Amino acid sequence: MSILEPMLTVKSFTFNPYQENTYVISDASGACAIIDPGCYTQPERDQLHAYIGSHKLQVEKLLNTHGHIDHMMGNRMVKARYQVPFVTHEGVIAELAAVPAYGAMMGLQAEPSPDPDVLVAEGDTVSFGDTELEVLFTPGHSAGHISFFHRASGSLFSGDVLFYDSIGRTDLPGGSMPVLMDSIFKKLLPLGDEVKVYCGHGPATTIGRERRQNPFLLHYAQHGQI
Repeated sequence: MSILEPMLTVKSFTFNPYQENTYVISDASGACAIIDPGCYTQPERDQLHAYIGSHKLQVEKLLNTHGHIDHMMGNRMVKARYQVPFVTHEGVIAELAAVPAYGAMMGLQAEPSPDPDVLVAEGDTVSFGDTELEVLFTPGHSAGHISFFHRASGSLFSGDVLFYDSIGRTDLPGGSMPVLMDSIFKKLLPLGDEVKVYCGHGPATTIGRERRQNPFLLHYAQHGQI
């Protein structure tokens, strides 16, 4: 699926057994960034390369919202093939290190991720081509989770923080329901109802829709807990 936002084209792929959403975002300059490459099999990797090649895109950045196995299966391949900086939060380093052992437990042979080249935090920006993404620190699903916000088009890449009618799970190491809800209510909802949310799993949504209809957010707003 390709979606043209003002000054931003968003291409989503659904990869690996966890049905994770990988995003290639590009602008009119032909530059692009890859967010959370979850491509696990060779056909999935070929699909990613084919899109980049057919659109003559120049990959400039590899971005991870967090380091869970389903969001980083293609990290090593992307880094090696496109020779680009790998950008994430320092809290993701420990998550990435745990992936090979976790994958073995799940019967998956996930390649170890390369180390990040650039560490970002709340308030930083990540640029490629003519595009600037704002970094939001949004822990709760994982301790080092970040989201990327393109203010010019109102596009948010939320990883596993907020979903259509749902929220990220908090029962994995580093997870916390109060921290997650704090991230959603203090970092994401204030961005505005028109903001389009590109989630780590499932369909895209908007901040406004989730504010009005997400059962987890409605319950928390009323009761202060889930």
